[in-house]
Amino acid sequence: MEEPITVMIVDDHALFRRGLQMVLESEKDIDVVAEANDGHEAIEKAEQTTPDVVLMDVRMPKRTGIEATRAIKDTLPSTKILMLTISDEEADLYEAIKAGASGYLLKEISIDEVSDAVRSVHAGQSLISPSMASKLLTEFAAMVKRKDERTQVPGPRLTDRELEVLKLVAKGMNNRDIGSELFISENTVKNHVRNILEKLHLHSRMEAVVYAVREKLLDIK
Repeated sequence: MEEPITVMIVDDHALFRRGLQMVLESEKDIDVVAEANDGHEAIEKAEQTTPDVVLMDVRMPKRTGIEATRAIKDTLPSTKILMLTISDEEADLYEAIKAGASGYLLKEISIDEVSDAVRSVHAGQSLISPSMASKLLTEFAAMVKRKDERTQVPGPRLTDRELEVLKLVAKGMNNRDIGSELFISENTVKNHVRNILEKLHLHSRMEAVVYAVREKLLDIK
């Protein structure tokens, strides 16, 4: 038996936290280890419990979810943070990605879908609600067009293998699947991803997706 995925729930609505806890703890492979009702408490409890995944609201008192995400990723870089919010503002989505969030889901999703979202993020995938992904791709398409209109500035050089890995990361594949696709070990994939993030001065796989789209490594229809 593998160790359960440890989760912290951060939301300023106690009833919503309780509902999430009940759903998640009914899953054998998930263990809720902490709750917090604001960003400040989230940072403290994350340091105490080192959860695998944090479900984080955006709009909260004292410190916002985005501020808390940035602080938690600074001290616990391996912890995955999944924003779960009512905010469909593009600015919140962009700031969450920059802060290191691995996903951004709106609370309009079924609460029963949260367990699968936790598993996906823990496995290294990136998740965005379809309505937000549409807004994101529209903005990326505009960024690509603006980039075409000005002189290209050479970016950091990635090896051919790193480019292959980056493209597969941007497609939402986890390290195991990337390894199978490229016939290399999962550990080798991890090393490539770490090198890519360091070279590009990025903080998360989600930011790598943003970079891949901006640099036209993926097709935008």
